[in-house]
Amino acid sequence: MACEKEIWQKIGESFVQTYYAQFDNTNRMELGNLYSDQACLTWEGTPYHGRAAIAGKLVSLPFKQIKHIITEQDFQPTIDSCILIMVFGQLQADSDPPMAFHQVFMLRSQNAAWVCTNDVFRLGIHNIPV
Repeated sequence: MACEKEIWQKIGESFVQTYYAQFDNTNRMELGNLYSDQACLTWEGTPYHGRAAIAGKLVSLPFKQIKHIITEQDFQPTIDSCILIMVFGQLQADSDPPMAFHQVFMLRSQNAAWVCTNDVFRLGIHNIPV
């Protein structure tokens, strides 16, 4: 018998679906609407603070087309009523080979809507000397 999903799981799944659909299929500037005014993004180790800076970074990424394939997503409620999301998957930019990626989001309810307050993105590339 299948268990009914918790509300935080449903909210998390909806956010992930919306985020990557917008990222892959629309003007990436629209992604800024998913972030709070004071949100923080760390993209491959570089920090960006605020909705405008985050949208600017996402728009400036150097590819014309991208496709994300989500392989796993995990969700947790936090003690301060936020939702923590961890996403694993692959992305393909333009004609490059697919690459693994990991992304973590923190969602908070603000003004009767769920917005991203924190976002950390890393490609799953391991350049370790052997």
